[in-house]
Amino acid sequence: MKTKTLLGGLVASLMIVSGAAFAQGPVRVEVYKSAYCGCCGKWVEHLRKNGFDVVTKDVDDVPAARKALGMPDQYGSCHTAKVGSYSVEGHVPADDIRRLLAESPKAIGLATPGMPQGSPGMETSTPQPYETLLVGLDGSARVFARH
Repeated sequence: MKTKTLLGGLVASLMIVSGAAFAQGPVRVEVYKSAYCGCCGKWVEHLRKNGFDVVTKDVDDVPAARKALGMPDQYGSCHTAKVGSYSVEGHVPADDIRRLLAESPKAIGLATPGMPQGSPGMETSTPQPYETLLVGLDGSARVFARH
């Protein structure tokens, strides 16, 4: 009798936890970009196609938005974003963002500096190798992923 009660409680708890996780829905990404940048819009579409809930905010001063999110200018690109407690700078692939959220490192966030050809939103017939950097709380960076 006690085993059935324990098992029933365990199953009910698992249903509640999985239901709560399902109710959370897609991860929200706030993107700060120029209204006139086409590649930023393509990156937004990349995120949406990969299941993110993206809200765009057109700004006149992307570097100011980057600074407000805590990302050092040296990692700058044409747009910046906020995902949970992290900053995401530039054309970072959706899979890298998912990995960041899963691993939850103590960091400012991710950056793909510049506008590398072949990165999401910068697709081309001649892609170049590029790196996604994990930017630490002290502003230093290390390679997070190679593409």
